[in-house]
Amino acid sequence: MRRAKERGARDDVPNAVRTSVRTLLAALAVACAIPPAAPARAQAPAVAAAGSTTTLNPGDVVRITVWRKPELSGDFVVARDGTLSHPLLREVRVTGIPVELVDARIREFLMTLEANPQFVIEPLLRVAVSGEVRTPNLYNLRPETSISQAVAVAGGTTERGRRDRVVLVRQNRQLVVNLRRPDETGAGMLIRSGDQIMVEQGTNLWRDVIGPVVSILGATAAIVSVILYNGHR
Repeated sequence: MRRAKERGARDDVPNAVRTSVRTLLAALAVACAIPPAAPARAQAPAVAAAGSTTTLNPGDVVRITVWRKPELSGDFVVARDGTLSHPLLREVRVTGIPVELVDARIREFLMTLEANPQFVIEPLLRVAVSGEVRTPNLYNLRPETSISQAVAVAGGTTERGRRDRVVLVRQNRQLVVNLRRPDETGAGMLIRSGDQIMVEQGTNLWRDVIGPVVSILGATAAIVSVILYNGHR
C-alpha cells in the first residue's frame, strides 16, 4: 500500500511540471500576440509657419565683428534686461524687436565711437535638443537653422530615436514635427529662440514586451521547479 502511494506521488510530479510548462507557454503566446501599447500622443495644434519674425530673448547670443575694434568684437550673451553683456554694448537693447533692427541699433551705437563703422552681426538663438539624440545639450544656432539641422548638430538621432515623432515645445505649446517630411511643417521648419526639441523613443517589441515577459516566465518556472522539488523530497 505504501509503495503504491509513493508511485502515485512520483507520477503526479511530471504531470504537475507538464501543467506548469503548458501554462507558461500559453502565457508567453498571449503576451506575444498582444501588440505593445502605443505611447500617449499629445494632441498638437497645427505647426506654425516658419516665416515669422525672429526676435532675441535673454540667453541668446549676438556675435559681433567690428573691423579694427577687437575690444568690441566677440560673442555677447543677451542679459536679462535685454542688453548685451559688454561694458560698452550694455547701452544697446536687443530684445523685443526684429533681428533686422538689432543691426541698426548696434550701428547707431558704434557711430558714437567712429564716423563709418564697419561691422557684421550674427544672432545665435538658444535651443535645447534632448531625448534620443547622441549629444543632448543647449545650443546657440543661427536663425536659418531648421529643426532637422538642430537635431543633426546634437549628433543626430540614436538607433532608438523616432524621426517621425519629434516633440517641439515653443511658447508653451507642444507641436509634433515629422522630420521625414521635407517641407516647412517637418524637417524644413525653422527654429526660434527658446525652442525645446525632444526626439521620442521608438517601441521595440522584443526589448519592451517579449524580453521582460520571458524573464518573468523564466523566473516563475524556476520557482515552480524549486517548489515541486522540495515538495516531493
